[in-house]
Amino acid sequence: MCKGLIGKKIGMTSLFMPDGSYVPATVLQVGPCVVTQVKNRATDGYDALQLGFGEKKEKHVRKPLKGHFEKSGSKYFAHLKEFKVDNPDDYSPGQEICADHFVIGERVDVTGTTKGRGFSGVMKRHGFAGGRKTHGSHSHRIPGSVGCSAWPAKIIKGKKMPGHYGNERKTVKNLEILDIRVEENLIMVKGAVPGSRSGLVALNKRKK
Repeated sequence: MCKGLIGKKIGMTSLFMPDGSYVPATVLQVGPCVVTQVKNRATDGYDALQLGFGEKKEKHVRKPLKGHFEKSGSKYFAHLKEFKVDNPDDYSPGQEICADHFVIGERVDVTGTTKGRGFSGVMKRHGFAGGRKTHGSHSHRIPGSVGCSAWPAKIIKGKKMPGHYGNERKTVKNLEILDIRVEENLIMVKGAVPGSRSGLVALNKRKK
């Protein structure tokens, strides 16, 4: 069985569960993913599937990649990603894998790229409390004292400082699948998923 699929984040909603609870959920469009290459231990040293997601116009595809895609059919893809597979012989190039690859109640790990927030200060980036706002203080949002004294007379590596915040890969683990709509290739998972709307995500089956 393939260990995961590629998808994109549609947005957030809420669902009423059978027990009457009201649960926040993230809607993900998962697949259809097309097998563009099957890798096995004999030729590649490991078992995996290369999946394509998000169709692309032929004129936007470079010739080497175009030849690679044509081995698995006539479609061209914007995104490629490899996933581990138990038995690669069960799959063939051109085969489609859709949202029904998962089941309701299953636990998954979702990886996405967080929203980029540019150059941010310590209060936004690290949650610093900030300085006092009264008695003539001029230190409201600055980090405060960061250097050392005579020894080692430098700023220690790893000190929490202002800087680039966001736009990095994050994985949220152990999310429960609340609902699957196979006809629309939609999966609803409990809780939040990193990234903005239409952001690319990868769903991986949880290791038991």
